[in-house]
Amino acid sequence: MNRLDRLTAILIHLQTKRVVRAQELAKRFDISLRTVYRDIRSLEEAGVPIGAEAGVGYFLTDYHLPPVMFTSAEASALLLGGKLIEKWADESIRTEFESALFKIKSVLKRTDQERLDDLEAHIHVATPRSRQPYSDGLLTHIQHAIAQNQVLLLQYHSQYNDTETEREVEPVGLHHYRMGWHLIAFCRTRQDYRDFRVDRIRQLTNTGQRFARPERLSLQEYIDRMGADWPVDNATVLFPKSVARFMQEQKYAYGFVSEDDLGDYFRVNFQTPYIEGLARWLLMYGNSITIEHPESLRTMMQQLADELQTHYSAHPVIG
Repeated sequence: MNRLDRLTAILIHLQTKRVVRAQELAKRFDISLRTVYRDIRSLEEAGVPIGAEAGVGYFLTDYHLPPVMFTSAEASALLLGGKLIEKWADESIRTEFESALFKIKSVLKRTDQERLDDLEAHIHVATPRSRQPYSDGLLTHIQHAIAQNQVLLLQYHSQYNDTETEREVEPVGLHHYRMGWHLIAFCRTRQDYRDFRVDRIRQLTNTGQRFARPERLSLQEYIDRMGADWPVDNATVLFPKSVARFMQEQKYAYGFVSEDDLGDYFRVNFQTPYIEGLARWLLMYGNSITIEHPESLRTMMQQLADELQTHYSAHPVIG
């Protein structure tokens, strides 16, 4: 990115927040703090009213750019994001994003509009089969409550005991992992932080009651704490290339980290907090794979195989 484009991008970035830290700009544009200071000074010299507070950050005092033109690459990236949102969000989010995309397309050059229309037919995201559809409006209502620090009342279905419970929660954030959206919140009922799968929320009511955000963990602090609390096992498995192609889509759900090409085999590395889940998945590959380590995973596979043998020996097929 040349300097003129970066200065424009910094100015746009300053308009997106009340206060922007220098470190944030340095990270986004991959530049040094000294370069950030120099760019801010250049904008000030050009007449842009930028305020600054030591230890806090920069802010615009009374300034706004005219409507921004999008490049063809930026519009294509938004189209791709829209395809993902279409399958990974609820109807309210899809509707709002579609409206925003139409506004973006309206300011594009005619040639770029035609290019996007042509590109749209060549991008497809498969519908996830592993979750229930979200109730319409849930993600939008949750985002609103997070932004306004408002307490939510949930009717939540607990999968493990097949019951519904009522929970009063203070929302911390939305976290997407394991193929679905999760509401991370402080549960007033349990007096601790809880992870609620959004597709198991049967009813959601915004109480309008506000809570004190500084008293709660941030979403990143919660994620870091969970990562520290959950022990993670490292595992290495050899997959013949003739078999490896069958596990490409599923491996990410079981802690896939990396793989090494050994010729006829792939050495696949996993990190997982649930080693038994990895073992049960690997069982489907039978004797075609080899577990290099840990020994505990090899032992678990032997136990699962013994359970299967005992089960089918005790329950022969009738007929």
